[in-house]
Amino acid sequence: MSATALFACSRCFARYPFEDLSAGQQLCKECRGSFPVVKCTYCRSEFQQTSKGSTSTICKKCEQNVKAYGKPTACEYCNIIAAFIGNRCQRCTNSEIKYGPPVNCEQCKQKCAFDRHDDDKKVDGKLLCWLCTLSFKRALAKTKQGDADRRAHMKISQMHKNKKEGNSEPQ
Repeated sequence: MSATALFACSRCFARYPFEDLSAGQQLCKECRGSFPVVKCTYCRSEFQQTSKGSTSTICKKCEQNVKAYGKPTACEYCNIIAAFIGNRCQRCTNSEIKYGPPVNCEQCKQKCAFDRHDDDKKVDGKLLCWLCTLSFKRALAKTKQGDADRRAHMKISQMHKNKKEGNSEPQ
């Protein structure tokens, strides 16, 4: 008999199978549910708030950067207000070093997408910037959830229909 490896939730330290923990912060369902996921005011990335009373919408990384460098300015490429040092945000700076200068995003038409020279990295065959990629993935997830809800509703409706038809038949 093989035992399934269990991993600790990073907040409550209860042990769960790896698939049951959130991808980013390794939180169990109970801890994920009690602390909302919000978007950082500056870098626009999603993060889990760390306390119930917290109303901060600034992630820890940006919070540290604000303390060290002051309030950020708009990035010259993506226009996200996350340029703490210089006139580019960390995401664009790193992408430019890795992939070269930015190109036009096929969705928003801004010059803020980075060509990774890999068709598998394109979103639905399009070269998109980070914000448009997030938006597309969010819409896709919502559609998939809606489809799953519809299938579940249809399955329940069919079961009720079958049950009614089954009860009305003579035995």
